[in-house]
Amino acid sequence: MLFIGLVFGACSATTPIVSEWRNPAYTSGSFKRIMVGVLGGDTSVRRNFEDEFVAQLRPAGIDALTSYQFTPDSEKIDEVALKEAALKAGADALLFARLIRVEQKSQYGPGYFPNTSFGIFGSNVGASWSGMGGAPTVYHYNEYVSETTLQDLGKNEIVWTGTIKTTELENERTAIKSYVETVMKTLQEKNLLGKGGI
Repeated sequence: MLFIGLVFGACSATTPIVSEWRNPAYTSGSFKRIMVGVLGGDTSVRRNFEDEFVAQLRPAGIDALTSYQFTPDSEKIDEVALKEAALKAGADALLFARLIRVEQKSQYGPGYFPNTSFGIFGSNVGASWSGMGGAPTVYHYNEYVSETTLQDLGKNEIVWTGTIKTTELENERTAIKSYVETVMKTLQEKNLLGKGGI
């Protein structure tokens, strides 16, 4: 499954977290170095996604680094490989995102001709149209449900995980920035990142 798309139309700039879980043992984070990663998909999108996380983590006082610097682009990256790369790089935490499922949706409207659009978790194409101009149309698209997890590597424990639905944005970079901002805001509000020297 390509890791490319937020789905159709530029209707909303918000990326909602629909559910989350926090380890009750963590009242705050004290991580000094966090590796960020994306599981699966297009290499260029993965790089852009990880770069955006690093760009937003560093001003927060975190020594953040991308996983693509330590893993070959030609290899399929899984959670085990990410964890091994993070430990070798001296990271004490791992923050990674992955696609959980794709839900098929339909939208109905009068005389609408959609285009192919892109975002973070996949692409979608097309609609079905019947009748003369202005007749009702039905647009079939995918809604992507992803999960982002913060893991304490020293204790080998999950600190936080959030489930996010991505829709309504067609620009890849805007979609990535919105996704990362949503995760960062939540982690900072819960004081789970901590601050370490860069």
